Amino acid sequence: MTKIVNHWIGGKPVEGASGTFGPVTDPATGAVTTKVAFATVDEVDAAVAAAQDAYVSWGQSSLAKRTEILFRFRALLDANRDAIAELITAEHGKVHSDALGEVARGLEIVDLACGINVQLKGELSTQVASRVDVSSIRQPLGVVAGITPFNFPAMVPMWMFPMAIACGNTFVL
Repeated sequence: MTKIVNHWIGGKPVEGASGTFGPVTDPATGAVTTKVAFATVDEVDAAVAAAQDAYVSWGQSSLAKRTEILFRFRALLDANRDAIAELITAEHGKVHSDALGEVARGLEIVDLACGINVQLKGELSTQVASRVDVSSIRQPLGVVAGITPFNFPAMVPMWMFPMAIACGNTFVL
């Protein structure tokens, strides 16, 4: 039986309703090993709505809390890098060393996101002109979306979502 990958919306799996699937083939044999459910407009809307709902609290969460979660994600990613590389090899045909390199490049951005709290502090410049002070604050934007290419399934998404999440945004991939 072919494995089916459905959606992840609002913190739980959601079976695709479109009835349309994209095949994932084993590059070595050409056999279809997995089917990925294509989303309906309603499912995309539900994912965005769930991200908007999550943003209400996540956008107000402290830098310390976001950093703590990102460090836990980083630890899980590091502990499972070989298994992730195996999936990339099975689904995309990259040799294992290239797939491990892709995970490593993604981990570099997760590392950056874990330390972003310093860059998010904002700035204050006093007396930039006579009796004029200038300040800036950094605030999350809201829901951020990423559309990524097929040929870097781990690295390119990790160039996007860790930074968005670290900055207090929610993310739809």
